[in-house]
Amino acid sequence: METIHTADRVFVTWDAEPVENGAVAVVQDRIAAVGPYGDLRERFPRARVRTWPGALGPARIHDGPLPDAPSPRERVHAVLKQGATAVLERYVDSPELRAAADRNDVTVLPDAPSRLAIVQSGRADLAVFDAAGECIATVCAGRLVHRRR
Repeated sequence: METIHTADRVFVTWDAEPVENGAVAVVQDRIAAVGPYGDLRERFPRARVRTWPGALGPARIHDGPLPDAPSPRERVHAVLKQGATAVLERYVDSPELRAAADRNDVTVLPDAPSRLAIVQSGRADLAVFDAAGECIATVCAGRLVHRRR
């Protein structure tokens, strides 16, 4: 399945200049292209389009203990609601939590990379934030896993 995620501003890295009225094309669980929405719409005419207000960029890495919640599944979902699609291994402290992360395609990393980026052919992990910095949507491995109503 092809999906184009478009937003007011698209950041390939959070410290780069944004692409105004940009978009990210996703095919299955991979980034197919990044650029102006019009260009991607021409290249992917059959893609479903999801339009987001705010800023779209690479999903975050949750770099602390996972939020408290009644179950491992809910702890992982709380991370996704923050715009993160990866957690650090040292905070995945039980087999149940690891299984919940695996079931939700949340990546468990030994260490945080120095820079997150949207890369063609890379895994489609994206997050959208409003002007106040609140997460509007999270895409994990190409799937929309959180959308603020």
